[in-house]
Amino acid sequence: MARDSSNASPIASRDELIAYIAEGAKPAEQWRIGTEHEKVPFYVKDNRPVPYDGPRGIRALLDGMQGLLGWWPIMEGDHPIGLEDVTGGGAISLEPGGQFELSGAPLTTLHQMSCETQAHLAQVREVAEPLGIGFLTLGMSPLWSLDGTPVMPKGRYEIMRRYMPKVGQHGLDMMFRTATVQVNLDFASEADMVQKLRIGLALQPLATALFANSPFTEGRPNGFQSMRSRIWLDTDADRTGMLPFAFEEGMGYERYVDWALDVPMYFVKRGDTYHDVTGASFKDLMAGRLAALPGERATLSDWANHLSTLFPEVRLKRYLEMRGADTGSTPFLCALPAFWVGLLYDEVARDAAWQLVKNWSNADRETLRRDVPAQGLAATVAGRPLREVAREVLQLSRAGLVRRGRRDVQGRDEAHFLDIVDEVVATGENAAQRMLARYADTWRETVEPVFKTYVY
Repeated sequence: MARDSSNASPIASRDELIAYIAEGAKPAEQWRIGTEHEKVPFYVKDNRPVPYDGPRGIRALLDGMQGLLGWWPIMEGDHPIGLEDVTGGGAISLEPGGQFELSGAPLTTLHQMSCETQAHLAQVREVAEPLGIGFLTLGMSPLWSLDGTPVMPKGRYEIMRRYMPKVGQHGLDMMFRTATVQVNLDFASEADMVQKLRIGLALQPLATALFANSPFTEGRPNGFQSMRSRIWLDTDADRTGMLPFAFEEGMGYERYVDWALDVPMYFVKRGDTYHDVTGASFKDLMAGRLAALPGERATLSDWANHLSTLFPEVRLKRYLEMRGADTGSTPFLCALPAFWVGLLYDEVARDAAWQLVKNWSNADRETLRRDVPAQGLAATVAGRPLREVAREVLQLSRAGLVRRGRRDVQGRDEAHFLDIVDEVVATGENAAQRMLARYADTWRETVEPVFKTYVY
């Protein structure tokens, strides 16, 4: 997230919290596609991580990107921490360990998304190469220890850094050492949101398996195809997971708001200051009885910021965020949004996907979620091999993209973006498995070659 919300409108009732989310609904002709992807920077000369400061640091990279793009700097004190395209809607932001993220503009087609992604990567290379910086395509930094990973100067991250060890074993690993690609999608109504949320949650482990790309930690195999996904299993149980309540009768905006209200807060931002209120209740902030900020009452920005600190596998704000995939090479960055757009932006594909998953139990979904980080497509769900489910789901997604009929200047529809994940299912090997095979064979059990091979 590039910039925290700054809407100071007061908010005092649960109904207002619900209305804030409900106002995100829009007709299908206004649906857009927003892609976010992170990449891990390193020094090409010696494979070291890139700190914030210094003549060849992250700050210099941001300054160079600002000069190239003309985007507006996002500042925290004297530190630039991101860039914002105030006309197009895109942004560049920093994750806690220096992961460099593009938050893409809301776009109409996957062709536009592909152009945006490729242009961004070319622009980053133009600025980064003179600084001696490269970017890994992996979902987790493969070599550096947690203590050896840089820390970015962002107030919200410092609060999270202190809090995470209190609520899980891997919260700091999540913050500082992982990288993801996600897509943000719209909904037309409460019922449409619920159906998309349920499908997204049920099939998120499948996306994890298809895009698994984080098999190394601190220079050796970690025992998982997606260590990034495994890390989320022990990060903060209050705000993560598969949201079993989403499948209960009566699910809607209200139920999600009630869950969000039960999740402890991280911070309250006033002006440029982040106030640490970890463990406090948003209900107390609405009532003006927050112990750390007596008399201070909630605003719309507080609610938007609180929603951004929830980390389920699918997150609801004024749109839905599909959060289960490791970042990857450029074809995978384009395939992830294509996978979900084909399933969820076409009514026929969406209904068929729901028929596929609607009888899975909470236990089925949770077991799959826990098995996939290690087993990938070899996992099973409700008695079916996940690889078999993947074939069926990809057929649905491809057909949905064909029916959308959005063609590029060459006359191609959007379905070709799925070719790379079709190959994963056909071979039974995802990116992580291919890396592990190289590690054991041609790389002679060292991860150093990833810094030459798996880069943008």
